[in-house]
Amino acid sequence: MAEDGSDVDAAIVAYPHGAAAPVVAALREQGTKVVDLSADFRLHDLDAYARWYGDHGAPQLIGEAVYGLTELHREAIADADLVANPGCYPTASILALAPLAAEGLIEDVVIDAKSGVSGAGRAAEEEMAVIKESDDTVPYKVTGHRHTPEIAQELTEISHQLGPMQRAATNGEMVATPVTFVPHLLPFDQGELVSCYVRTTEPLDPARMLSLYEERYGDEPFVEVTSEPPGVSGVRETNLCRIHLALNEASGRTLAFASIDNLWKGAASQAIQNLNLMLGLDEGEGIS
Repeated sequence: MAEDGSDVDAAIVAYPHGAAAPVVAALREQGTKVVDLSADFRLHDLDAYARWYGDHGAPQLIGEAVYGLTELHREAIADADLVANPGCYPTASILALAPLAAEGLIEDVVIDAKSGVSGAGRAAEEEMAVIKESDDTVPYKVTGHRHTPEIAQELTEISHQLGPMQRAATNGEMVATPVTFVPHLLPFDQGELVSCYVRTTEPLDPARMLSLYEERYGDEPFVEVTSEPPGVSGVRETNLCRIHLALNEASGRTLAFASIDNLWKGAASQAIQNLNLMLGLDEGEGIS
């Protein structure tokens, strides 16, 4: 319990959304650094949170939280007292798309996401059992998944803040990146693959596309740009994200594929990676 942690330097909170916020608030009142695995502090806009999750238990902390995608916010995470660990789908999707977003190259994107049954969460346990037993594959929450605003938020902020493109604005507001996100459950336990189909704002040849990703991720210890499309088994029980790029000449769309272990890089090991930074340790300590 939070009230027992007054002498604790740091904590990882793994409560469901809604239940996590008051626990995080109590820990922060004690001065404890926190990595929160719930969705309670991922969205920067309180109205957006209310739409997707309901009432917020600690709205005063939203402005304090740093979004914990390590490869994009490393310096801010190192200085943070509260880090919102990303969702598993957003982790893979944003890493797959960030180099394009940073150059203002995403006009719109369709993300076809596939996860092992552990990606559906506890609420879907009965459905998960049916899928595994029947060896089936099903899309779910096709009209709107809670991770959609999280992905759109980060891609929008990347495109307007990190890249060379000037902030596009309507009445002073950032223009949101259009995102269509549809998840699917597959009949295996863990692992995740996202296939991102991007309409770019300008033609993009394969050499430039590859150079953007190599420049951004070349020194990243847990991101690999691969010459072949990645599968999920190759990253299982690791903190790796493997990304592959291609150009579909018929449609003109840029294709970006990313695979992670949804329970590791999509949750637990990324939380440790973030906590290491917050404590001044090597970010790979205990997970490399």
